[in-house]
Amino acid sequence: MRLDALLQEVLGRVDEIMDTQERLRALLDAVVGIGADLDLNSTLDRIVTAACELAGARYGALGVVGADGKRLVRFITRGVTDEEIAAIGPYPEGHGILGLLIEHPEPIRLHDLAEHTKSYGFPTNHPPMKSFLGVPIGTREHAYGNLYLTEKTGGADFTEDDERTVTALAAAAGVVIDNARLYADSEQRRRWHEVTAEITQLMLGEYDADQALQLIVQRSREVAGAQVAAVLLADGNELVVRAVDGPAEFTQYVGHRMPADLPVLQLLHSSSGDQIVIEDLAQLVKDAGGLTEFPESTNLARATIAPLPAGTSGTGGLLAVAMEQGADTRVAEGADLVRMFAGQATLAMERAQAQRDRDLLVVLEDRDRIARDLHDLVIQRLFATGLQLQGMHRLVQPEHRERLGRAVEDIDSTIHDLRAAIFELQQPPDSSSLRGDVQALVTEYAEALGFRPQLVCTGPIDTLVPGAVRPQILATVRESLSNVVRHAQASSVKVEVVIDGDQVVARVTDNGVGIGEQHRSSGLRNLTERAQALGGAVKVSDNAPHGTIVELRAPLADS
Repeated sequence: MRLDALLQEVLGRVDEIMDTQERLRALLDAVVGIGADLDLNSTLDRIVTAACELAGARYGALGVVGADGKRLVRFITRGVTDEEIAAIGPYPEGHGILGLLIEHPEPIRLHDLAEHTKSYGFPTNHPPMKSFLGVPIGTREHAYGNLYLTEKTGGADFTEDDERTVTALAAAAGVVIDNARLYADSEQRRRWHEVTAEITQLMLGEYDADQALQLIVQRSREVAGAQVAAVLLADGNELVVRAVDGPAEFTQYVGHRMPADLPVLQLLHSSSGDQIVIEDLAQLVKDAGGLTEFPESTNLARATIAPLPAGTSGTGGLLAVAMEQGADTRVAEGADLVRMFAGQATLAMERAQAQRDRDLLVVLEDRDRIARDLHDLVIQRLFATGLQLQGMHRLVQPEHRERLGRAVEDIDSTIHDLRAAIFELQQPPDSSSLRGDVQALVTEYAEALGFRPQLVCTGPIDTLVPGAVRPQILATVRESLSNVVRHAQASSVKVEVVIDGDQVVARVTDNGVGIGEQHRSSGLRNLTERAQALGGAVKVSDNAPHGTIVELRAPLADS
């Protein structure tokens, strides 16, 4: 009997050794399996699966702790279907027993979850869970997350051997996760530098600033794994959304303006011009009272915002990349690379402006050459021809003198038009031209009048007339021509804009029926108020033998 007992004990020890060897073999296989590749997402899935198989758990989860060390920012599950997850609702954030492991990263084994004082219970549609095993996962830097296992096979409790096995797996998982994160970080940096080379190649040739900014936000969003990226440029006291890449609900904001004193942006100013990282953009916006003009911000979590370095033209603005809620924010952060892209955005705009300046300089040089040729050759020849015709005036027969006089007048008019063209050539192609705006007004009223008014522009009106005076001159011409159309019954109208000493004069003369005294005070009140606001005056007088003269005078110097 003693021999049988000894043999039975030996067999029991052998079974224990076999179980231990089997556990070690399974643990080694699990460690090898979780390190099969360096993709972080698949690595986390394999860790949860291996833990469930080693401990015989029906359900398993891996919760990733956020940078604040207080809540879960990601939750990877096993044993629960997608339909069940959708029915349960949002993933847990780390309260109750799950939060206990975050506060005290030590293994926990429970017979019944519901009996623990920290238990919050389960939400609606959650499957029943009783036995529990929780083990923390640490990396070189800090606690990465926790493994949660429930429902031991056969309804039993998790054993001390289960705890030791899963703890060993968690230690190996920490190394694998660290390697995966380092690999992901290096891959992200490699991709960022590839994109940098792509953008640099674009800027070596001819390009449009908007094209470069769109490429920058597109590549920064792709490489950062973000949901949306945007470049906003400063325009006075506002920020203008210049380029956006992401879902359609975000791209619709291109051209949108927002105040530059938003609470979210105040953090950027308080950072002494350095970039900032916001862990939960939606919560920050909510705490600041919301951003009604940007409701899509409620879907955003971690955001990196970097200011654009100031260029030679005083460029201001920012580059922002933001991840969606629930995205993995613990893979490569690459915040310094966001700053690098912000610098490239400024460089792209600076180089685009330099290209525009160069092209404009070529155009202006060509225009200057044409203007000199017109002045030195064409006008001088016309002037000489006019003098010759005037000298012949007394030599021809009386019946030809009238025709000769009209020819001289036509030459004078042509010289005047050429001088006006020379003044226009001296303006940048995209700049506003007072001469051109007045000419457009005259053309606009030609149809309503039944004839084209005569236009006379004398002097450098495009360079000397202040910006505040220009709209008033245009308003005076427009209102005067409108009155001629409605009341004057005129057959000719002359519009003049001339420089007279230190004043600019806008004069509209017609040969119509004239206006009565009642219209002088009431109908032209607006013109008088405009002139007085500029420090000038409006004069309405009769045109002999009939007609009306409306004249606006305004100082050339800004008052």
